[in-house]
Amino acid sequence: MIELEHVSFSYADQGPSVQDVTFRLEKGEFAAILGANGAGKTTTVRLMDGLLKPTSGRVLIHGADTAKSSVSERAARVGFLFQNPDRQICKNTVREEVLFGLRTVRGQDGEEALQERADAVLKEFSFTGEEEPFSLSRGQRQRVALASILAVEPEILILDEPTTGLDYLECCQIMDRIRRMNEERQVTVIMVCHDMEVVLDYARRALVMAGGRLLADGPVPEIFRDTDLMERASILPPQMIALGLRLGAGFERADSPEKMAETVLSLRGKEAAR
Repeated sequence: MIELEHVSFSYADQGPSVQDVTFRLEKGEFAAILGANGAGKTTTVRLMDGLLKPTSGRVLIHGADTAKSSVSERAARVGFLFQNPDRQICKNTVREEVLFGLRTVRGQDGEEALQERADAVLKEFSFTGEEEPFSLSRGQRQRVALASILAVEPEILILDEPTTGLDYLECCQIMDRIRRMNEERQVTVIMVCHDMEVVLDYARRALVMAGGRLLADGPVPEIFRDTDLMERASILPPQMIALGLRLGAGFERADSPEKMAETVLSLRGKEAAR
């Protein structure tokens, strides 16, 4: 779905923000890019969407070079949720916002079909459509932005800090919706996220960056259990992983409350047998 081939990027009058990054994402993956502030995460996802063009190397979406493709061609396949939804909401009602993306990308389907699609998305996200986006809460505006993206049915969804400013319930609502889309429609998802608990709960693959370089790429629990890597990337692992590593004695593989409980019961059973 997406390939980065030895990609580097530098902002004007600054040093390199991304240096020689190479990886690929297959259909249906759910990946997270991790790292401290300034690691190059947001620059990388903006390169993946074609919002930025590489200084060197290539970014391919379905084999097409983003440096040679148009915005409309990329928008038909890639949805991008900004960290701040106010930077992508531009209409006076939620219905108009959802229809804006549909008309721009799926206009060839006809107005009646677009209105039906908008109705379905509004119902799914519990909007009437008449709400004024900027009178809504931060979490609700994030849902408006996500609804407008999902209405287009992208094959790839890129999320830049999707849970910033959300309370626990809003976070679960947004992330559960994204997970269902990933599992049911095999939409490829990649997100930048500072909340390691969210990463552990939802992502299956982690790419770790520091200083603009890719340090590691692997399954989420294995990445978090690499204490040397976490220290190099200035990342604190999720509490469940950290607790399991500290307890040791069979708890090292416990990465959820359920697995922690299973380990406790297993150890108790072994102790009773002895």
